[in-house]
Amino acid sequence: MMVAAVAYRLLKPATRDRVDTLLRLNPDFDNWQNLIPQHSKADDRRMMTFMIAATWPDRIKDNNDYHSDGPSGGNRPPTDGTANNNTGYSDFARHKYWHFVDRPFSQDGTALPEIPEPNAETRINDFRKVLASESSDELKSYDLSWLLHLVGDVHQPLHCITRITQQKPSGDDGGNGVKLKGSPNNLHSFWDDILGNSNSPKAVQKISDALKAAPANAAGDLDVKDWINESFGAKSIVYANPPIGKTSGPFTPSLTYKKKTGSLATKRIALAGARLANILNQELK
Repeated sequence: MMVAAVAYRLLKPATRDRVDTLLRLNPDFDNWQNLIPQHSKADDRRMMTFMIAATWPDRIKDNNDYHSDGPSGGNRPPTDGTANNNTGYSDFARHKYWHFVDRPFSQDGTALPEIPEPNAETRINDFRKVLASESSDELKSYDLSWLLHLVGDVHQPLHCITRITQQKPSGDDGGNGVKLKGSPNNLHSFWDDILGNSNSPKAVQKISDALKAAPANAAGDLDVKDWINESFGAKSIVYANPPIGKTSGPFTPSLTYKKKTGSLATKRIALAGARLANILNQELK
């Protein structure tokens, strides 16, 4: 939601009108309105709708109308030819494996596995092509709802990294397998919640107001591969030792670790929001 809040402020008026029209086609649109404070001004309501829409791919994980496809609880692509589907809201698969592109690295010489496809990188590129095309509004609405989410995902480092070890030769699932003491209880969730875990769009909007704007030159880089390289390059910060050592934990993040990671997260969110806005302003038809 914070990435979307940053992006919405940077959208051109015509782009705002276009995304408003497309998001109204999402089957959860009416449910989103119930999450917005009742007496919100019209402009604030439009912005908060955009923010909530960015969470839709996570919300369907808890919606019984949708099903997890593929092995490993749906976190790996199925092999039945449906993994690359892009058919709009008639598709009730959760496609959990679209949320990340876990590039592997090892600190103990363990062989690195291949990166499964499709993944966040391939899907972002696919969705951008549809949004720039003459495809139907219904399909564009579906792809927009996913794009809002995935641009934020790939700017969170642990959606782009998995650590390979002899104990975990398939990886730690983007830090989900790195256990922490207390709450959150794993490294991935720690990074997801690093600036708070409020579900209130008003509260998130307030936090995003305080973010420093991303540098224009970096915000203008719309190559998703570069974004993923940046996130992967943060592995020395993400897996700093201490506190995240080479053993299995559980670890206790230090104050120094929290400060350093919090600083990086704010920069990544501001950058993701600016890049998302640039994509929509330049490519959405």
